Amino acid sequence: MKTLILTQHEIPALLPMAGMIDAMEGAFRALSAGDARLPLRSVQPLSGDRGNFAVMPGQLGGDFGLKVIAVMPGNHGGPHDSHPGAVLLFDPETGRLIALMDASAITALRTAAVSGLATRLLARPNAGTLALLGAGTQARTHLEAMAEVRALNAVRVWSRRRETVDAFIEWAAGRWPVAAAASPREAVEGADLVCTVTAAATPVLEGAWLAPGTHINAVGASLRTTREIDVQAVSRASIFVDRAESALAEAGELLQAREEGAWDGTMTELADLVAGTARGRADDREITLFESLGLAIEDLAAARALYERAKASGAGTWIEFGGYRT
Repeated sequence: MKTLILTQHEIPALLPMAGMIDAMEGAFRALSAGDARLPLRSVQPLSGDRGNFAVMPGQLGGDFGLKVIAVMPGNHGGPHDSHPGAVLLFDPETGRLIALMDASAITALRTAAVSGLATRLLARPNAGTLALLGAGTQARTHLEAMAEVRALNAVRVWSRRRETVDAFIEWAAGRWPVAAAASPREAVEGADLVCTVTAAATPVLEGAWLAPGTHINAVGASLRTTREIDVQAVSRASIFVDRAESALAEAGELLQAREEGAWDGTMTELADLVAGTARGRADDREITLFESLGLAIEDLAAARALYERAKASGAGTWIEFGGYRT
């Protein structure tokens, strides 16, 4: 048997966004049924404040594996991805490594797909004005995900780097009605969908700007010490998370809001929404916030779906790689 290698450029074509959202729904349904094991990820700060090194193991159904990535904020705006690494998938029966896949592409797609799943479950059915804070890789995949689950009539994008916004608008031209916003406030005011996908360590979104009924996907901040949204945004919203244990360990914008007395710890897990055992949006004026941290089962679900599609199509590179007795 051979091991599959999938590169950054091969992954999006094998599993487009609609299929990725379906794969994420399956992962959270399995999590709700107790058919997943998910230890907290291990994050090691790198010397010189260069970034972090993270290891995310997990088991989903019979599958097991892990993602290993470096989180390098200094790469933003340059030629290198900010989350380089690899996803490893092992054979459930023999433990042999059956796939090695580019983590940058999987992370970009599965993160946006989970936001798409949360938006499908939480946003108002007629939500169609999208604000994107951030204009990098995650902004692109989030626009694709939002367009899969809601009919978009206007998209406003803001970033500190105007050249990044210009590149984003050029990329989206002809597919979505995208316009540049001069400030985060200009992007957010009047929007009913908001995605924060920046590398900011301090808030770029203020709760005072949010219209009643807005749904927010907060994606960029994944450490206790960072936050993209302010305390008022947290206090005005009903909180939904990918997993409560992860949120209580890593979600800086929630934890800092709790320290300031603006959040009482009430939250709903996405798996319970998928399973139908928890309530989603209560009414059209409720502000909903999905706090996205990322889980290993998302990477495993993506890797399994990619593996099966590659087997069926012959895509990727297949090599002999260990796993046999000599």
